[in-house]
Amino acid sequence: MLRAQTAQGKFLREASLYQLSVSRTYHLSREVSIVNKICRSLDEAVADIPDGASIAMDSWAIAATAQNLIAALKRKGTRDLTVITHCFIPMIFGEDTAVMPAVLLPQMKKLITPVVGIPHLGGIAFVEEYVNNGLEIEQTTIGTMSSRLYAGAVRMGGFYNPVGVGTVIENGKEKRVIEGQEYIFEKPIKPDYAFIRARKADKLGNLIYKGVFRGDQPVMAMAAKFTIAEVDEIVEPGEIDAENVVTAGIFVDRVVKIPEDGLGTDRKLKEVVYALYEIEPARKLMWG
Repeated sequence: MLRAQTAQGKFLREASLYQLSVSRTYHLSREVSIVNKICRSLDEAVADIPDGASIAMDSWAIAATAQNLIAALKRKGTRDLTVITHCFIPMIFGEDTAVMPAVLLPQMKKLITPVVGIPHLGGIAFVEEYVNNGLEIEQTTIGTMSSRLYAGAVRMGGFYNPVGVGTVIENGKEKRVIEGQEYIFEKPIKPDYAFIRARKADKLGNLIYKGVFRGDQPVMAMAAKFTIAEVDEIVEPGEIDAENVVTAGIFVDRVVKIPEDGLGTDRKLKEVVYALYEIEPARKLMWG
C-alpha cells in the first residue's frame, strides 16, 4: 500500500508540473502573440476603412464624441458611409474647434439615428439637399437604437418592440400581436466599425470613460466588428485597476492618443462652451 501511495503521489506531482508547464507555455504564447493596438496617428488609425463601411459613433455630447477620428475619416475621403449615431445636428462650429458626425454628410449614403436636426438650429434643412440626392435616413428611437446595438453585441437575431407602433418607425418592418399588444420586429445593428472616445486606455485596449460620457460606447464597441478608440492617456497593462475597466480590450482593436492640440481636449472643450454662448440659437437652447 505504501508503494501504491508513493506512486500515486509521484503521478500527482508530475501531473501538476505538466499542467504548470502547459499554463506557462500558453501564457507566454499569448504574450508573444499580443497585437500592438497603439497607432501613431489618427490618420493611421482610419487608413484602411473602406468605402461603404458602417460606423457607430456617440454624439450625445461633443465631449463624448470621437471627434478626431471623425475628422481623420473626413480627411481620408471615405465614401458611401453608413453612420449610426444618437443625435445628428448641423455643424455650428469651425472644424478647428469641434467636429460632429454631420461633417461626414457629403461622404454618407445612409444615416441611422433617433434625432435629425433640432428646431433651434433650423430643423432638418441641413440634410434636405443630401436626401434629395439619395441619402437614406432610417429613423429610430433612442432606446431602440441602444437595444439594437446590444442585440448586435450579444448576437441576437432581433427582438419585438412596442415603441414606434403607429409611427414612421414601423414602416417596412414586420409587426406581430403578442398577448393583445402590437410589436415591431427590430433587427440588430452590427456596425463594421465603432469610433470610441474614452478617457484612458492601456496598451491592451482596456478602456475607462469619464463619467456619463460612456453613454452607449461600451455596447458600440461590443457590437462592432472593429473598434477604434481615441483617448487622452495610454498606460501600461496593469495600471488600470481591473475593477475600473468598462470596455475590455478584447473588444478594442486600435487605440490612438489624442494630440495636445486635438479636438475634445479640456482646453478645446472650454473653447466650445464660450463659442456656444456666442451662437444665439445655441445659447437659447442651452441657457434659455
